[in-house]
Amino acid sequence: MKILIGQPIREKACAQLIDELRRIEGIDLVLYPEGYCSETDVEVLQELARAHGTEIVLGSKNAAGSDQAMIIGRDGNVLLTRPKTPESVNLYSPSTVEYEGGTYGYLLCREIFLGLDDLPLLESTNFIFNPIGVGMFSEEQYEDWTNEAKQIAVKQNSWILGTSHADGSYRNCGFSIPIAYCFDENGDEILLSKNDTRTRIIDTVDRSVRVVESPARTDQEEALK
Repeated sequence: MKILIGQPIREKACAQLIDELRRIEGIDLVLYPEGYCSETDVEVLQELARAHGTEIVLGSKNAAGSDQAMIIGRDGNVLLTRPKTPESVNLYSPSTVEYEGGTYGYLLCREIFLGLDDLPLLESTNFIFNPIGVGMFSEEQYEDWTNEAKQIAVKQNSWILGTSHADGSYRNCGFSIPIAYCFDENGDEILLSKNDTRTRIIDTVDRSVRVVESPARTDQEEALK
């Protein structure tokens, strides 16, 4: 499987995702951050999935601005959607979906810290996805987050992948470390990135990482200056 991990700026109309699927062929699944799209973008994403034969995993905002989990199949059907789990509450279901002979798990942003004891909900998964809103607010949080992901990969015997937006900060604190990561089912590091927001393609067969430059990103960042 070839998985594209994007770290877009917070934008409207899914510009970077549309551009990357237009330019990059052979992608089986796209992973984008929490809150990347709104309710009004879902039909666009469904059409993109159908047009490119690509699964799309990200987080969306509903009409009230609350975060939602979302997985869209390559046929454009929404496979999983649910609200974000509040703090100090057991992981909401559904958090897994069976698709084309495999099982995906889903942890939306801070749900990764709900505790390893709560993760039997994710048993027998092949891949666990962790869309993250904005980057880490400290180096310590970065270490805690990626160490937790590695532990989950080992305990669940599953690949785990996460990504955040390139911009923004937690509660507008003004400090952010954009993050993207991938550990395989043994807990081995495939990708561990901070402060490097280039798009990557993970090949799960040969366990390689390829960097993809994004002309659209450069144009967007220049426009924001």
